[in-house]
Amino acid sequence: MEISLTFESILLALGLTLVAGMSTAIGGLMAFSKTATNTRFLSGALGLSAGVMIYVAFMEMIPESLEVLKGIYTDTTANIYMLIAFFGGMGLIALIDFLIPEDENPHEFHRIENAQNKSEKLKRTGFMLALAIGIHNFPEGMATFVSALDGLDVAIPIVIAIAIHNIPEGIAVSVPILHATGSRRKALTYTIWTGLTEPVGAVFGIVFLLPFWTPMVGALLLAAVSGIMVFISLDELLPGAEEYGHHHYSIAGVILGMLIMAVSLLIL
Repeated sequence: MEISLTFESILLALGLTLVAGMSTAIGGLMAFSKTATNTRFLSGALGLSAGVMIYVAFMEMIPESLEVLKGIYTDTTANIYMLIAFFGGMGLIALIDFLIPEDENPHEFHRIENAQNKSEKLKRTGFMLALAIGIHNFPEGMATFVSALDGLDVAIPIVIAIAIHNIPEGIAVSVPILHATGSRRKALTYTIWTGLTEPVGAVFGIVFLLPFWTPMVGALLLAAVSGIMVFISLDELLPGAEEYGHHHYSIAGVILGMLIMAVSLLIL
């Protein structure tokens, strides 16, 4: 499979990235109901998201990256470049985590019910979470965009996976702002702005990456995106699923996510 750089494929990739980012608004809307802290579904959904991203990273994107690189370099050199890009992607998202204070870091899961017990800090918490998640979503937007260029069989499951994992982030932003201000409009507005940083990341990719696009650049980006997705799965999604206290739901979600991804790649 070759990455397509036609106008139609770029527009489709940008649209899919927008869909993934805007799923934060679903979380924002869920926060308006009393079911926002019903965690069994979220635990299983986060596990499913992790399963999809881990499977597609190791079974689809990395092998494809290696296939392209081995057509340019020797096997050993191709593996070295792939590994550098893979761990470079991990390093990028880890650096972003490091630069964001732990209390406002979306990767450091805090139970929603705990946040509600600190009313004097709720407004600041919500605003800082919106900023932190927005920064964190920027490279995710680039990752989704690059993945979408790789074809719908890979793009759709990844978009769904990132959309699912954006839902609890939307809840995390919306709940404290809603309880601090009493304004659903403000809560939803900040939640939507955090989601919009994903298509902004995609536009960044269009402006700064596509002019220099070559098969090697595409292969290295696939490996780097794989690293980003694996890191997000291990650092955010799986710990987040376990944090909700439903271990078997999260593990079942992981297995189901991998199974869905495997079957979809066979069919498509």
